[in-house]
Amino acid sequence: MTSWLPALAKGGTPRYVAIAEAMARDIEAGRLKTGEKLPPQRDLAFDLGVTIGTIGRAYALAGQRGLVAGEVGRGTYVLDRSASPAPAFAPMPAPGPAVVMAPGRQMLRFDSTAAADIGQAEVIAAVIADMAREVPHQVNDYAREVPPRWREAGSHWLTTPSWTPAAEHVVPALGVQAAIMAVIAATTAPGDKVAHEDLAYPATPRGTTLIGRRVVRAVIGPDGIDPDEFESLCAQQHPKVLVTIPTLHNPTLAIMPEAARRRIAEIARRYNVWIVEDNIYGASLGDAPVNFVELAPERTFHVAGLSKSVSAGLRAAWVACPPGFAGAVYNAQRLMTGGLAFTMSELATRLVLSGKADELCARVKAETGAREAIAREALAGLTFNSHPDCPFLWLKLPEPWLPGTCRKAARERGILIDDADEFKVGQGDRVCHRVRIGFTSPPGRKEVERGFAELRRLLDAGPCAYDSYE
Repeated sequence: MTSWLPALAKGGTPRYVAIAEAMARDIEAGRLKTGEKLPPQRDLAFDLGVTIGTIGRAYALAGQRGLVAGEVGRGTYVLDRSASPAPAFAPMPAPGPAVVMAPGRQMLRFDSTAAADIGQAEVIAAVIADMAREVPHQVNDYAREVPPRWREAGSHWLTTPSWTPAAEHVVPALGVQAAIMAVIAATTAPGDKVAHEDLAYPATPRGTTLIGRRVVRAVIGPDGIDPDEFESLCAQQHPKVLVTIPTLHNPTLAIMPEAARRRIAEIARRYNVWIVEDNIYGASLGDAPVNFVELAPERTFHVAGLSKSVSAGLRAAWVACPPGFAGAVYNAQRLMTGGLAFTMSELATRLVLSGKADELCARVKAETGAREAIAREALAGLTFNSHPDCPFLWLKLPEPWLPGTCRKAARERGILIDDADEFKVGQGDRVCHRVRIGFTSPPGRKEVERGFAELRRLLDAGPCAYDSYE
């Protein structure tokens, strides 16, 4: 290992950039030779009087430029640039589905709930090849219209055991998030209030604020939104829209009972509130309670997609609208996103209408159940909410762990998880000592087992095993 200490140029250049540039100069001059191991980040940070984060960013930037490469457990080494010269700002390789790269390590992604990899790529590749051969001009063009089969595919995908939407009321969308935002834009004006559960998937309330609507919080408990609380919210705040995940709620996994759904539907009707029903997780649950769209079809927008049950890379979803609203929702999405992509929409349609999406969904569901069983065994004795059909769990932290501290400690151990604060809507006073742990992004069950074993050791050790001071 070299005792390299860079000579940093003075000026306004950020320190991490200056370190990377000094590294490039010393490699060019031969002061750093091919194969030499750079100093550990902590040592170099101490010698230069900077933070470890600064050194990490410098090493990462040097890696992007093709100067060095890090190996987990071994350190960072100078590359041989003469063999295969890289461009000055070579892009970093895309991380695989299991990990995200950080300086000197690979991180297990337990912070994502995408459909597990069960070999979708082979099926998708064959369908795309057929499209390129059969409709090459359309693959290379804008989606200038919505063919009836795109709506038919949505009608099939949104169908429940007791309800099927009319195809003319279905709008294809670029994922569930885009569908929900299009509905909000089509049914409200800037300044209107939109109710979100006070624990919610964060992108949706943030997106609501971004387009000029005001977010109000609907209190959620073990069984979802409390009808009495919702009625008080309607009487006092007068929201125009309620956005809810009533089945396998993200992140709590709550399943709202049918009686509560009926009361909330009646309250929404009385106060003239639109309901956006996000069924992204509930679509895979065979015995779910009756959906809002069946209780209040005149005011419910029912949304579901493929990201959790087939493949997140497809970015395809559909929304069943009340009569007369499909055109407005389609136009709102087109204005905010630029419109549908032909290749993506046609691909999703072919997968659904051919039955391949249902086959992939069944395999994803089986894999999700197997991984949930691994999690349940690893966390035995702790308190958590989970379900065999859901790709994440909601863990109550044992004393004296705090959510933010647990998330940071897990990251130090190479695992990414989400703490409760990530899902809080606004600056409410709700206390929630929980973390959400997803388990479908790692490529195999062995990685899932390893991650949960490490998390269990961390939780059992207690926060005294973690020191955030540097």
